[in-house]
Amino acid sequence: MALDGKILARAKADFEEKKRQHESFAMHKLQKVYAKAPHIRELDIELRATMSELVGAALSVGTTQKIEDIRKRNLELQKEREDALIRAGFRGDYLEDEYMCQSCHDTGYINSKMCECLKSLYAEEQRASLSNLFKLGNETFENFDLTLYDDTPKSESGVSPRQSMEDVYNFCVLYAERFGKKSMNLMLIGSPGLGKTFLSACIAGVVADSGFSVVYDMATSIFSKFEDARFQRAEEPGEVRSDIRRCMECDLLIIDDLGTEMTTAFTVSVLYEIINTRLINARKTIVNSNLTLDEMRRRYSEQIMSRLEGEYQVLRFYGDDIRKKRNML
Repeated sequence: MALDGKILARAKADFEEKKRQHESFAMHKLQKVYAKAPHIRELDIELRATMSELVGAALSVGTTQKIEDIRKRNLELQKEREDALIRAGFRGDYLEDEYMCQSCHDTGYINSKMCECLKSLYAEEQRASLSNLFKLGNETFENFDLTLYDDTPKSESGVSPRQSMEDVYNFCVLYAERFGKKSMNLMLIGSPGLGKTFLSACIAGVVADSGFSVVYDMATSIFSKFEDARFQRAEEPGEVRSDIRRCMECDLLIIDDLGTEMTTAFTVSVLYEIINTRLINARKTIVNSNLTLDEMRRRYSEQIMSRLEGEYQVLRFYGDDIRKKRNML
């Protein structure tokens, strides 16, 4: 899985803030104990001294008995400390929550691998980042309403839009749940207001929650970032380069509303670069568009269409604009 550096930086900042708060609270508890039972401060000083003695003895030769004596004294001090806490009205383990994460001891990593505590913060940050881009804020598979689609069979196919969309919906659910290196690329096409953005947002949420890096952005926004970098007109060029790198390197890139951009030789070359580079590196992409395949062929290059039609699974969306129906309810 590829981690999004921008989101990871925010997750680490959250981690450090939580760690600071935990340490501050732990210090408050310690000072509370020392104020009520000063003798415990002396015990803590002696306990730290035994630990230093233990380290020194371990580096010496022929000191097995000395090490055992120090350990015995350390255990006696721990028992005396526990009893002193209880006598002062605290639990015997009142001061034992030294770390907020017992697995990594608040480092965020275990043997160079990210600990679950930091992973959870990364997932929260990625979810928040995606939610800021979603249109409704409730884009989950549970909230996708198939009853908004017409259940009347079409004369030419004998299948209703609702039946067709139920197949699309089930496909998207499985795709999100089983996302991985062997997943296919998707192209969601159909008229405006049929749920392409909603379902791709649902996929993004599930895939992100599984720990994969996901970038979800409008086609116009993506092309604008490439233009800013190419013509050096960004106020923060480093930020733009970071956004472009995220588009190229994330596990799943979702390009929404392809075809709404002003088509130029530059945007066509950028689209080819994105699609081709991600195919070469086996990184997955979902493209949403209101255009038909014929309209795409007229707008984009043969090289782009060859890759879209040959390497992407096409999901067609059917029916009338469900946004209008939703607004009428």
